[in-house]
Amino acid sequence: MQVPKIDLVRMTMRWGGTLLAFGIRAWMRTLDARIVCYEPEMDPAVSIFDGPAIYVVWHEYLALPPCNRRGCDVTMLLSQHRDAHWLTEVIRQFGFKTVRGSSTRGGVQAILNIRRNNRGTSLVITPDGPRGPRRELSSGCVFIAGMLGIPIVPLGCGFDRPWRNNRAWDKFAIPRPSSRARIVLGPGIRVPRKLSKEDIEEYRKHIESVLVAVTTEAETWAADGSMREGERAFYPVPQGAIQL
Repeated sequence: MQVPKIDLVRMTMRWGGTLLAFGIRAWMRTLDARIVCYEPEMDPAVSIFDGPAIYVVWHEYLALPPCNRRGCDVTMLLSQHRDAHWLTEVIRQFGFKTVRGSSTRGGVQAILNIRRNNRGTSLVITPDGPRGPRRELSSGCVFIAGMLGIPIVPLGCGFDRPWRNNRAWDKFAIPRPSSRARIVLGPGIRVPRKLSKEDIEEYRKHIESVLVAVTTEAETWAADGSMREGERAFYPVPQGAIQL
């Protein structure tokens, strides 16, 4: 009788990802997390959600959105870099689907396959990942949005005085326990299906400027702790759970 081989690497990643996700989830639950939306119908957790959409968030804040939108039919595009193996397991533990690749290497076809089977799924893309430059938006998300015919929604995040990994290219942000976390959900930006290279660059610059603006707004809001019109708690809820 042949003894089945055990893939120790995959098993280690699976259990390690489960434990890491548990720790991140427990950590994030200590935060005072709030959200404001330029267009409330762009939040996948609300009853009036007008999706699907492509959410773009800077790589340094990648840990925050998945924790609080579990069960919202969202797929995250992750790189093929080996470091993303762990992240894949973590994201799956948060209830997100994942697809490996980039806008230029395998990711587009994988996204198309997912959309054929489930046209309602939204996407999360870190447009400056996986290796930077920091806070510079690549044109891949513009291409994907035009191809799929769904809007891009810039997602700005901020923590109050976070710890940062200054050795990492993105200066990855780690929130302090029981501190403030803030999200500003920007407006939906529609991208036409057929664009010239010049038009793609114009859209890229525009989306980058909006993402920079809503990130700065979220960081300022997290730092000063002020009240914002239309703000609400940002906590784990499934799709359509919030009645507006």
